[in-house]
Amino acid sequence: MWVGTQLRRATVLLLAGGLVVSAAACGKSEDDDSGKSSGSGDSSGTGSGAKNCGKGSLNLVNDGVLTIGTDSPAYPPWFQDDEPTNGKGFESAVAYAVADELGFDKTEVTWTKVGFDSAIAPGDKDFDFDINQVSISKDREKAVDFSDGYYATNQAVVGYANSKAAKAKTLKDLQGLKLGAQVSTTSLDFINDVIKPTSQPLVYNDNNAAKAALNAKQIDGIILDLPTAFFVSSSEIPGTKVIGQFPASAGAKGDEFGMVFTKGNSLRDCVNEALGRLQDSGKLDDIEKQWLSDVVKAPVIPVD
Repeated sequence: MWVGTQLRRATVLLLAGGLVVSAAACGKSEDDDSGKSSGSGDSSGTGSGAKNCGKGSLNLVNDGVLTIGTDSPAYPPWFQDDEPTNGKGFESAVAYAVADELGFDKTEVTWTKVGFDSAIAPGDKDFDFDINQVSISKDREKAVDFSDGYYATNQAVVGYANSKAAKAKTLKDLQGLKLGAQVSTTSLDFINDVIKPTSQPLVYNDNNAAKAALNAKQIDGIILDLPTAFFVSSSEIPGTKVIGQFPASAGAKGDEFGMVFTKGNSLRDCVNEALGRLQDSGKLDDIEKQWLSDVVKAPVIPVD
């Protein structure tokens, strides 16, 4: 089964093998390495098999209407034109697909603006679920419930488009480069355990320091999770690009994004059923292909 405010808003690269439904902002991703979980299916029940998931029996904040939360601005490829209601963008499309599985047509879905911190805070919510690249973690599960994951991240390398790093197509090409990453992250582990460069990677206290080093061209590339990598290249350091992404099987467990629910809301179990049907039917993969794979391009760097 499947998965810094700036990280959460990051634009993601596609996973080579597609999405996995199971279980950061994303995690906001790099800072959550110690707290990830593979899903929150245990936090309030064991599935909706014993529950009534008929449309009229769902536990909703507004009767007859599915209210979905997300932050604003809402960035591509998660959303398009900062408009969640148009059904365009990966997360908007996933949300409407889940709504359809629950029996709601588009006119019965409404969106509300919810800041990231508010979404994961304890207490009742003014949404039925929030979809906003929120990484599932054990700490967060103390305050809210998560759906099974609808997207999982992996690792990527960012460097200047006109540098020697930009020509890298294999691990061997990367091994001679000067690489950097934030301390105590899966990205640093990935450099040491998978890439295994010929020189020691440069280690930084946070991603801002690593980005500053790349910006100053003190290093050839930085390793980041996919959402962060695309955001850095598209919005933070002009002239850089995502040189490549690594397959999810490469040995570094990434974050999983889950929908957020008020703690104990039985709706979570019904949404998990809906996600399972979307996975089994192949529709989730189709959504990934349409809004991520076909829109955001980056080569996969093999690790075998």
